[in-house]
Amino acid sequence: MEFTCLHNKCISPSLTVLSRVSISFSNLPKRAVSFHRRRRNLCFATLVDGKRTSEVVSKRGGEEEDEFGDLKSWMHKNGLPPCKVVLKERPSHDKKLRPIHYVAASEDLQASDVAVSVPNSLVVTLERVLGNETLAELLTTNKLSELACLALYLMYEKKQGKKSFWYPYIRELDRQRGRGQLAVESPLLWSEAELAYLTGSPTKAEVLDRADGIKREYEELDTVWFMAGSLFQQYPYDIPTEAFPFEIFKQAFVAIQSCVVHLQKVSLARRFALVPLGPPLLAYSSNCKAMLTAVDGAVELVVDRPYKAGEPIVVWCGPQPNSKLLLNYGFVDEDNPYDRIAVEAALNTEDPQYQDKRMVAQRNGKLSVQVFQVYAGKEKEAVSDILPYLRLGYVSDPSEMQSVISSQGPVCPVSPCMEQAVLDQLTVYFRTRLAGYCTSISEDELMLADPNLNPKKRVATQLVRLEKKMLNACLQATVDLINQLPDHTMPPCPAPYAPLLK
Repeated sequence: MEFTCLHNKCISPSLTVLSRVSISFSNLPKRAVSFHRRRRNLCFATLVDGKRTSEVVSKRGGEEEDEFGDLKSWMHKNGLPPCKVVLKERPSHDKKLRPIHYVAASEDLQASDVAVSVPNSLVVTLERVLGNETLAELLTTNKLSELACLALYLMYEKKQGKKSFWYPYIRELDRQRGRGQLAVESPLLWSEAELAYLTGSPTKAEVLDRADGIKREYEELDTVWFMAGSLFQQYPYDIPTEAFPFEIFKQAFVAIQSCVVHLQKVSLARRFALVPLGPPLLAYSSNCKAMLTAVDGAVELVVDRPYKAGEPIVVWCGPQPNSKLLLNYGFVDEDNPYDRIAVEAALNTEDPQYQDKRMVAQRNGKLSVQVFQVYAGKEKEAVSDILPYLRLGYVSDPSEMQSVISSQGPVCPVSPCMEQAVLDQLTVYFRTRLAGYCTSISEDELMLADPNLNPKKRVATQLVRLEKKMLNACLQATVDLINQLPDHTMPPCPAPYAPLLK
């Protein structure tokens, strides 16, 4: 379910279109070309277009719920069997926006109870959208993101308004506006000033990279329109990039990203699913085992713990670090056992012995550019894992290098001056990363103690505080090793081809 579960193809399959299908206007049907430059139809409120839906919903929301009923009522009318959940709401931090909904237990539940079983007829997948599993697999194997296709489908459905079967579900997504359980949107929708809250964190660059990937997805939408005629039977002449401006698509994409479910043990065309009563109405947690699971004819949720009636129900979000939780869902989990930061080390390509060192690294399961994962609470172990790699990079004597090549295991001759040089490099690296943040941990904690802190700044501060705690723990582990050296007066060995840390 990780969006490394999109960029690990879980939602983090990659957002980048890796293989492109090029089309030109000359390849389009003549009747499509004739409509290509017509005036854009922007009078409809597009999926999660905050500037429109926040106003429209506030005026007409009550009328529409009276007419269609709430999401759960609509689902029951269309095949949802009796279940043990109810929709409740919590206020939004922005008084201009409607409260967000969440799924809670409608009665006391015990672990292993089936809380809800959503029939496949109410689940949106590429197989259902395209009506053709072969075509769905063709699109996905050509690396056209499932999220882009699902977002585009619901945007076209939104154009049908109340005529769309999915209208009550789309209305609910509009209401949520891509907000997670803390009523905060993904940083993908933050302003430049709000992104500054993440200064010093690698997450800021990840946000910008993901945004670039969404832009590339947008530029491929006409390809999807051309290949998948069944997807757009209602609007055969509405070329996507003409029908929808990029900012509208981006908002829709982020909304879909926040609620898509990664189903296991299903066909490629069904692996990413939109499940009404699923996320973001279900809260995510890093410390539970409950997951939405594909069963015969339905997607069901079996709870992993007891619930009292009225308590919010949580599901597992996959083994994602807090940086991905914020990017994908707009929240940070303070007790996340999967939280981690990355340390990238690389052998110096200018080193005359680079190829030999590369071979030794590979023999020991490492790459010439190696990313080390530093998990919260296991910083000391991470430093111990990084040190042998750095020592290898510091070997300069050819005879010593031959000894390393002939040895078994990641063993390098370690002199006091080499160890001093390696530990000094690590110390400088961790201190430099910490200096890149705008605040200290104590300043972060003072801000978090303020109940009126802006919610976006709160989640950003939570993230950078946890990152700094891991970096500080790594720095302390490195300093402790320096203090254990027998001779603190010995200068570090010169290192003309020291490894690179990033």
